[in-house]
Amino acid sequence: MDIEDLRVFVEVADSGGITSAARRLGVSKSMVSRALIRIEGALGTQLLARTTRGAGLTEAGGLFRDHAARVCAEIDTAREAILPEGDLRGRFRIAVPLTSGPVHFAPVLAKMARHHPQLQIHADYSDRFADLIVDGFDCAIRVGALRDSNLIAKRVGQIYGKLVASPDYIRLHGSPEKPEEIASHHALVGAETWRFMDGEKIITVQPQGRFRTDNGMALASAAAEGLGIAWLPDCVTRDYLASGALVPIMTRFPLPVGGVYVVRPPSPHPSRKVRILSEFLIESFEKDGHLWGAETDAATAGSAFRDTV
Repeated sequence: MDIEDLRVFVEVADSGGITSAARRLGVSKSMVSRALIRIEGALGTQLLARTTRGAGLTEAGGLFRDHAARVCAEIDTAREAILPEGDLRGRFRIAVPLTSGPVHFAPVLAKMARHHPQLQIHADYSDRFADLIVDGFDCAIRVGALRDSNLIAKRVGQIYGKLVASPDYIRLHGSPEKPEEIASHHALVGAETWRFMDGEKIITVQPQGRFRTDNGMALASAAAEGLGIAWLPDCVTRDYLASGALVPIMTRFPLPVGGVYVVRPPSPHPSRKVRILSEFLIESFEKDGHLWGAETDAATAGSAFRDTV
C-alpha cells in the first residue's frame, strides 16, 4: 500500500471531502479519487460513503483513519531521523496572522526556506482563527491570548502594546485617565476585552464602539484618522507613534505583556519542521525584539498569558 495514498485518505477523512482534500494537497480531484480507489481495493472494503455533499467515513474508514495517520506520522519521523542534521523536506503548512505576519514573520519564513531548499513552505496569512486539524495545518503562529483547546503551544517571544489615540481625537474628546473612563470614549474594537495592569492586578474593560475589525492595521489607520482610541501592539503602531500620528494615552495603566506562540496539533513530540520554525522565531525575537516593543520596561507590566492552549 503506497504511503502517499494513505496521506491522501487521511486528508479526505479530515477535510470531509475529495474537493477540499485536493485543494489542501494541491492536486487534482481525479488524483485523489484514484488514490482512494487503490486503498479500498487493497483493503477490500469501503472506507468512505460518497455523497453529493462530500465524503463521510464508514465504520471501517473511521477505524482505519487513525491507523493510517499514525503510519504517516511514523514515516515522517523516520525520514526526518535519517536526513542530514538540519535538512528538511516535504510540505510545511503554517497559519500566520495577517496583521503582523507579512512584516514580522514573512522574513523568518523566507530565512527558513533559504536554509532548507528541499522544504515546501505554504503560509496562509489571515486574521481568521484557523482550525489546525480541520484545515490541515502543521502549525500556526499566534499572537496574544490563547483560546482553551487540546492544542500544544510553545512561547517564542513577547509582544508589548499601548492604548493610543490621535492628537486630533484628544483635542476634541480628551484622554481617559483610568480604565473606567474608557466607557465614555469612542473605542475602536478589535479584541472583545481590553486588559490593563494596575500594579500586579489586571483590570478588564469591555470596549464599545461603532468601528470594529479583526485587523490591527485597520484599527491603527482608523485611530490615526481620529475615529477613537485603540488597544494595539507596538509592532502595529510603531511608525504611527514615531511620526506623531498616534500618541500613547493612559500610560499609568500599561497593557499586559503578550505572548507569541507556535501552536500545533497534539502529539507526543513536535516534528522537526515545527521545532526548527520555533528556533528561527526565538532567534528573531532575541535579535529584533525592539520591533515588538521590547524596549518597554517589562517590570511595569505583568503577563496575562500562558504557554499552553
